[in-house]
Amino acid sequence: MIFGQIRVLISKMSTLRVSLVPDAVQGMKQLDREKFQRTIAVPVLHLCSDKVAKALSVCKPYILKLENFKPVQNLCDDDKFDRRIYLNPLKVECWTDIPEEVRQSFSSCDVSEDNFISRQIQLKYENYSYEDIFKAVLPEGEETVSGFSHIGHIIHLNLRDHLLEYKTLIGTVLVDKIKTCRTVVNKCNIIDNTYRNFKMEVIAGDEDFFVTVKESNCHFQFDFSKVYWNPRLCNEHDRVLKTLKPNDILFDVFCGVGPFAVPAARKKCRVFANDLNPDSFKWLNHNAEHNNIKKTFFKSYNLDGKDFICNIFKKFLIDCCKKEEVIHPHAKIYVTMNLPALAVEFLKYFNGLLDDRELFDKFHLDIIVYVYCFAPGDDPVEIAKKMVIDNIGRDVTSLILNVFGVRNVSPTKEMMKVTLKLTKEILFGVSDQDCNEPPSKKKCVESATEN
Repeated sequence: MIFGQIRVLISKMSTLRVSLVPDAVQGMKQLDREKFQRTIAVPVLHLCSDKVAKALSVCKPYILKLENFKPVQNLCDDDKFDRRIYLNPLKVECWTDIPEEVRQSFSSCDVSEDNFISRQIQLKYENYSYEDIFKAVLPEGEETVSGFSHIGHIIHLNLRDHLLEYKTLIGTVLVDKIKTCRTVVNKCNIIDNTYRNFKMEVIAGDEDFFVTVKESNCHFQFDFSKVYWNPRLCNEHDRVLKTLKPNDILFDVFCGVGPFAVPAARKKCRVFANDLNPDSFKWLNHNAEHNNIKKTFFKSYNLDGKDFICNIFKKFLIDCCKKEEVIHPHAKIYVTMNLPALAVEFLKYFNGLLDDRELFDKFHLDIIVYVYCFAPGDDPVEIAKKMVIDNIGRDVTSLILNVFGVRNVSPTKEMMKVTLKLTKEILFGVSDQDCNEPPSKKKCVESATEN
């Protein structure tokens, strides 16, 4: 799907369309559109217009499918027939190449070998898809362009080293072939763990990084070169948003430009959204305003994740216990932590976060945490569970409600979502067995890894 996310496995393309591209283009590094011209003989069925619909239903697997080419055309130079259907020359060369059962079906619409002729046509660059071109041009036997993301008018690639010498051609072809594409960028390094963005190089089109994206019935605008946005996560955003109900509370610890926070506030949840990246913070507030989010439902912060948990989240819980914050009696509190490279390391700040023992019996909050992580290995579910337990610093096995595979990052790494119930025993740092003991007064460790 062009809008949102495109994932194209070009290595699995049909050999049909590749073989129609001239061999001369193999290894081309600078795009020469003229070299894609080729004249080929194509089998054609001549028939009357009233027989076309039925004939098409019979020969559908054998129709010639190319870009900017109509497989059914008017026929003006024949007194008997007024339509022609172009067939795939790599599947059909002569009448007997058509299976017997298909030929018998043709007879019911008065089509026989007498209707079958050959005709010369000229193919051009405009007739080939970008899949056809990449398969024909790029090195045979090597990994090719395996997938890319579409963010507004920008196509984002992550080219392997052996494809870098073809990058200009790849970018130009994508601008040519995808109507909504004006800019093609290639990722130059891994995501920066502090601000969740990466360096990129424009390899074709305009150097314009300002994009508008629609997701979860909201419009998001941002500078793609300075913030993090992954269209592959749109389904995950929707999954979480569906669990939220009006009057619920959302603390989004690493909110980015607001894919969780803005739609949640639009649903009339109270949202506390935080991101350390000042550009993300800027566009977060822009998107809240752009989507007409009322300030009564939305507060934003430009803090480190540790400070957001240990100050903003903590104060809210204390105020709830003291009745200084009033929430709906059936409301739940949700915490989203979508920084998969580091988020689990921030779980330790929940363990013993509250140190006022007098508030323990006044705590009656239902809190659910969604923490995301990368789980490398053969058993990502168990690996994700262990990461959560190790980082929160206590056995929370019974409180892990679900472990869900969000997406495959590489052949050996999965992005996982762990759903954890955050109890008052965790927050006050006491054991389930002995809630009468005073809680451990743990302070946030200043040397922790920064968001």
